[in-house]
Amino acid sequence: MPSTSPDLLPETTRALRHRLAATQVSARAPSLVAAVVRDGRPVWLEGWGSVDGSPPGGDVQYRIGSITKTFVTLLALRLRDEGRLALADPLDRHLPGTAVGEATIGSLLSHTAGLAAEPPGPWWERSPGSLRPEVADVLLDHPLVHPPGRRFHYSNPGFALLGALVAQLRGKPWTEVLAAEVLEPLGMTRTGPHPAAPHAEGWAVHPWADVLLPEPIQDYGAMGPAGELWSTADDLARFAAFLLAGDERVLRADSLAEMRAPASAPEVSSWQSNYGLGTQLLRRGDRLLAGHTGSVPGFLATVWVSHDDELGVVALANTTAGIPIGGFTADLLELVADREPRIPAPWQPLPQVDGALLDLAGPWYWGPAAYILRPLADGWLELGSLAGGDRGTRLRPAADGTWVGQSGYFAGESLRPQRDDSGAVTHLDLGTFVFTRRPYDPAAVIPGGIDEPGWRTGSPTSA
Repeated sequence: MPSTSPDLLPETTRALRHRLAATQVSARAPSLVAAVVRDGRPVWLEGWGSVDGSPPGGDVQYRIGSITKTFVTLLALRLRDEGRLALADPLDRHLPGTAVGEATIGSLLSHTAGLAAEPPGPWWERSPGSLRPEVADVLLDHPLVHPPGRRFHYSNPGFALLGALVAQLRGKPWTEVLAAEVLEPLGMTRTGPHPAAPHAEGWAVHPWADVLLPEPIQDYGAMGPAGELWSTADDLARFAAFLLAGDERVLRADSLAEMRAPASAPEVSSWQSNYGLGTQLLRRGDRLLAGHTGSVPGFLATVWVSHDDELGVVALANTTAGIPIGGFTADLLELVADREPRIPAPWQPLPQVDGALLDLAGPWYWGPAAYILRPLADGWLELGSLAGGDRGTRLRPAADGTWVGQSGYFAGESLRPQRDDSGAVTHLDLGTFVFTRRPYDPAAVIPGGIDEPGWRTGSPTSA
């Protein structure tokens, strides 16, 4: 279904179409559909192959597998933001009776609880959910395969527990909570636990012959939160737009940003990938992508976003294997980002700024190292090192008149202006780092003091 969108240059659209078509053909996938999202909407959407005799469009449902985990994470963080739980809480405090009650909610969200990757019994994604009707049925007799907190180990049962936790605290099935709290506000009317026409059939493609085998479509029961959902390219495009711009009706902006903060050490052999809270992270050169891939028998899916590029991309296929779906989807994003980079919005002066805040603007020095402090909208500050590195940060205003670092070395540290008897600012204290208006300003209180003769000239000599 060729795209009719005028939002991309014709040569970019053709390059996307070529990449889509070449991938569908080389993977011998029955169908493949993808979309690129910019400014809150798809600027390109196209399908290749066939679903019910036609190329798939944006309204055709596919199973999205583990992208389901990102949706479950939203529900858990909404409960956290309401004060119903904390990420440091042990699971047993809210969902008693499991064999892993000491695992924290945060460790389950980040796959660091040490749980086994899969539940006991036959391959759960091809088996009826009735084989595991209860939450206890998703855990092995000895459910831990690693010491808790030691390493990242992807666990499908961990998210089954999180879905049960949501149901326990909300008093209704997690799918109903998801529909009311996330899907409806975002307008994702074609996303849910069951397929509805038009939807793709799941297929396995023979590795050595161009023949197909249908994959069974199972209800996953208690394992549903690990990979149950169905969705469409249109709906996942809406989800990508949410991941980029946020929506306070669904999740606070700081909680959404928290999802994409690395929450575990990467494997030594794969430093380019990491995991946040229910969110995969992928480093491609200087570009950081956040989102999730999905894979269940018969289906592959991915949603990636790049906040620096203000771009999102989604892809859906109805084949069990054969497409490196995460890499393919990232390729589409990079293709657009490199050919048609984001055009920044026009510079605008701040609508207003407090005079006391403006007094803090300008150069500051940590010892001899030069920094610039700039006031931002809504009372935020931005501290940047003129030499570069990781010592810069954005700072959020706090109720007590201080500012709290949001990134880098100073994340979580407080900036406190220090004043003399007249009320004039003498220096800044940022997590005990003293910033002065002159390098090692003798008028400021600097740990270790200032050598009385001051700055020297000529060649250095021993004291």
